[in-house]
Amino acid sequence: MQLTIISVGRMKKGPESQQIETYLKRCPWPIKIIEVEEKRPIKGPERMAREGDLILKAIMGNAYVIALDERGKSLRSSVFADLIRDRQDQGTAHLVFLIGGADGYDPSVKKRANLLLSLGDMTWPHMMARVMLCEQLYRASCILSGHPYHKD
Repeated sequence: MQLTIISVGRMKKGPESQQIETYLKRCPWPIKIIEVEEKRPIKGPERMAREGDLILKAIMGNAYVIALDERGKSLRSSVFADLIRDRQDQGTAHLVFLIGGADGYDPSVKKRANLLLSLGDMTWPHMMARVMLCEQLYRASCILSGHPYHKD
């Protein structure tokens, strides 16, 4: 199963990008990161719509889409791992995770998502959300393989 993270914004060199690389190297699944960015100085609903178009164009065919959203469902790490295993067992070829921009998602993106997933009640900068998602993907792989990294 191919995993892809589609994220609004560009990751700059620094501790966050180093941490992401660490988790991606450790993770047994191939994980591709696609960055989309609206460079025009537009704001509000117009920006959300444009970012939404960029996100939707980057989603591959019939991928199962999980959008990170502060109002989404909160899952324990073990349940998140089970979700990934279940998608794999059901023959999902492509699992896509979305990280939106500062203004949130256009309604069309939320409509396309199969699941809205929360990383908790707090608001996180999208670069930190990317680090946290990569860590959880690595943790899920450890849980599913019986590796002792995760402690319940």
